[in-house]
Amino acid sequence: MRSVDGRVESVELIIYEPPRFFEAFLRGRDFREPPDITARVCGICPVAYQLSSCRAVEDACGVEVGDELRALRRLLYCGEWISSHALHIYLLHAPDFLGFPDAIAMAGEHRGLLERGLALKKAGNLIMTAIGGRAIHPVNVRVGGFYRVPEPAELRALTETLKRALDDALATVRWAAEFDFPGVEVPYDLLALRDSEGYPLDRGEPVADTGLRFTASEFKTHVTEQQVQYSTALHARLDGRMYLTGPLARYSLNSDRLSALAANAAAEAGLGPRCRDPFRSIVVRAVEVVYAVEEALRIIEGYERPRAPFIDVEPREAIGHGITEAPRGLLYHRYQLGADGRIVTADIVPPTSQNQPAIEHDVARLVEQHADLDDHALVSLCERAIRNHDPCISCSSHFLDFTREDR
Repeated sequence: MRSVDGRVESVELIIYEPPRFFEAFLRGRDFREPPDITARVCGICPVAYQLSSCRAVEDACGVEVGDELRALRRLLYCGEWISSHALHIYLLHAPDFLGFPDAIAMAGEHRGLLERGLALKKAGNLIMTAIGGRAIHPVNVRVGGFYRVPEPAELRALTETLKRALDDALATVRWAAEFDFPGVEVPYDLLALRDSEGYPLDRGEPVADTGLRFTASEFKTHVTEQQVQYSTALHARLDGRMYLTGPLARYSLNSDRLSALAANAAAEAGLGPRCRDPFRSIVVRAVEVVYAVEEALRIIEGYERPRAPFIDVEPREAIGHGITEAPRGLLYHRYQLGADGRIVTADIVPPTSQNQPAIEHDVARLVEQHADLDDHALVSLCERAIRNHDPCISCSSHFLDFTREDR
């Protein structure tokens, strides 16, 4: 960070992690392999990568799964949202608000709270295990559906756990709403999926609060990535403008699609129809957990085992696009297939790279407002600002090397 006379001149969030080459790994691979390969991009949100890849391949091949298989995919996604959000809320974000350096230190005084968070996470993991075969890097997802679909009794066995999880989720909203928030609002465009029905998880079209709406195939027309000199992570712009994806965007563009229970929890927590305060993202995530648990119960109650676990997908020479809502925001996949079913090119745009410019801008604004703090206090504040967006990088944990240059 460099400042001149108390004004922040620039902020650089330097991410220096070795390239992982997933897009390169995919080139030349069979069109059925992306769900298994891309699941390894992240151990926290592997389902998002699997389902975005499935949707992109299926789009290229001109097929779409039926309602029963789509419901199972949505249920699997609910499990990931519950697990990921619970992890972030209780183990990464709450210590900031309660004055602890990390969740381990927090456990000494708030063991019961952490146990509640871990119980929520376990409920999400159980869903992923029942459908995906395991919670980390599920092995049951395939292009066209699943290798195996569960019996109704297998899913009904989750009901009591999920009912307890719903109580825990509602308690989480009430608890998080009582935290002290700095009271800031982000000025960026908001971008999220919006579907014809329901809160967005597994499908929909990108919409912005500016009124912009486009299809998945138009994503790279509007969202452009660029390399910055100081970081290995790409930055993204929406029609040349800074934007934000993730919980704030989803909620602000889809609060009318919440279930009655989740909408009531949001209202009681003081959230209006829109929320632009990044520090209140912890409350929005808690509301999304309520929705995901309730949605999981709804899908399980109406579940009928599909006649076949997958539909046949034949490759063709084409380009396919797939977007879903990872817990951290929009996740876009694009694959070009050859006539032989081999992948010619692959393009993956994760939510963290899309939010990078906004994260840096958040840090700059906060530092300007609190320039009188010492470096230790500024480090804590900057870490909090970064963790608001739950980025899939090392700084989502409690560490930051902070350098301030005053001129």
